[in-house]
Amino acid sequence: MMSPRVDPVRTTSELPAEADVVVIGGGIVGASTALFLAERGVSVALCEKGTIAGEQSSRNWGWCRKMGRDLAEVPLAVESLRLWEGMNARTNAETGFRQTGIVYLCETANEAAKHEAWLAQAASHQIDSRLIGPDEIDRLLPGSSRRWPAALYTPSDGCAEPEKATSAIANAAFGRGAAILERCAVRGLETTAGRLSGVVTERGPIRCSKVVLAGGTWSRLFCGNLGVELPQLKLLASVMRSGPVTGAPDRATGADNFAFRKRLDGGYSIARRNANVAPLTPDSFRLFFNFLPALVTQWHELRLRVGRSFLEEWRIPRRWALDAETPFEQVRTLDPAPSHAILDEGEGNLVQSFPAFAGMKIAERWAGVVDATPDGVPVISEVPSLPGFYIASGFSGHGFGIGPGAGHLMADLVMGETPIVDPAPYRYGRAWSRCERAVVLS
Repeated sequence: MMSPRVDPVRTTSELPAEADVVVIGGGIVGASTALFLAERGVSVALCEKGTIAGEQSSRNWGWCRKMGRDLAEVPLAVESLRLWEGMNARTNAETGFRQTGIVYLCETANEAAKHEAWLAQAASHQIDSRLIGPDEIDRLLPGSSRRWPAALYTPSDGCAEPEKATSAIANAAFGRGAAILERCAVRGLETTAGRLSGVVTERGPIRCSKVVLAGGTWSRLFCGNLGVELPQLKLLASVMRSGPVTGAPDRATGADNFAFRKRLDGGYSIARRNANVAPLTPDSFRLFFNFLPALVTQWHELRLRVGRSFLEEWRIPRRWALDAETPFEQVRTLDPAPSHAILDEGEGNLVQSFPAFAGMKIAERWAGVVDATPDGVPVISEVPSLPGFYIASGFSGHGFGIGPGAGHLMADLVMGETPIVDPAPYRYGRAWSRCERAVVLS
C-alpha cells in the first residue's frame, strides 16, 4: 500500500530496566506526552509496536484547528494551537506548522446558521472565528467558479505536516532523555498489591509505576485484555497528495464534499469531506447501542462496508498471555487501501468548484484508521479501577490538531500537577451516549 514517508526518528537500542512512566504508542499524542514528561525530568520510555507515526498520525489532513470543535474540546484546541505556534522552536526542528487560517465554506443558509449557533456557544472562549460573506470569501479563496453565500473563517487556525511533526516531537523527547523504542510492542501490564508495577514488552519487562496508553485504534484491544472497557470503533479515512498546483488558494479549506490544504512542498493534501468508510466488524455489534445516537446523527457521512475486515477481526484473539505473541506483533502497521471511489468524488467536487485543480498530478493516495468514541471526544484520564494506568485515546479524527495539548494534559495528570485545561470532559467512564457533534476528520 501507499503510505506517507515519515521523517526519521532517533531510537533507543537497549530496553531500559525501569522508567517512571511508560507510554504505549508512538503517534502524536504518545510522543507529545513523552516530550512533556521528559521536559520535567521524568524518566520515560515510549514503546511503539511498529514505527513512530506509522499509522494515523502521519496519514491525516494536517489541520490544527479550534474552529467548529465540540465545545468540550475547544479549551484543549486553544491550548494546542498555542503549543503548535512554538513547536518548531521547542523541538528545534521543522514541524510544518503555519498559521494559515482555515475556511469552512457554506453551501446553504442552513449551514451558515449552524456555524452561527456554534459561534454563539463558543463565544466565552474568545475565539477569533467569524462568519464572512461572498466578497471576503473571494478575496481569501480566489479562483472559485461560484459565489459561496457564507463561510466560517478562523485566521489563527493553521496546519502542520503529519510526516514531520510527530518525528520532530519524538526526537525532541529523545534529546531530553526519553527512551524511544520502535518494534517494541507492549503485551500487557504487571501489578503488585493492586497497583501497576510494570509492563511486559516483547523484548522483556520494564518496571514502572505509571503507564499511558496512547495506542490509537489499538487501545480498545489492549484494554480488553485487562478487563477495562473502552468503547471505540474504527473509521477509514482516505487522503491523496497532489504535486504543485498553480493558482490554487493557499488557505486550508473545507466544503461539504471536499477539503484541501497546501503543503510545504507546494502540493496539496486533498480529501472528500464528510464521507468516511465505517467497516462493519464484530465490535460494531458489540457496541451498537453505545454508538446508536452517533449513527443517527452522522448517517449521511458514513459509508458502511462489509468486507474481509469482519472475518479478520473475528479471528483476532481478545485475550492473550504475556509470554505469547500478541496481535500487536502480528500487525506492526495498519496500512489499509484507500477508497478510490471516495477520493475520486472529492477530486471531482474540488475541480468543479476550483478549476485551478483541473489537470493536477496525483502523486499518492493512502488511508488511515481513526479511533472514534461514541461522543466524538477523547478519553484523557486515569482508569479508577487500575491506579497508575492512564488512557489517551479515542480522538475521533482530531488527534493531530489537539495532540500537543493532549500530551501536555496527560503529563499534568500523570504528575499530579495543575492541568492545562479542565480534564473533566475527557474522564474515563463518562456517559457514552452524548453525541453533540459529528465526527469530522479534519
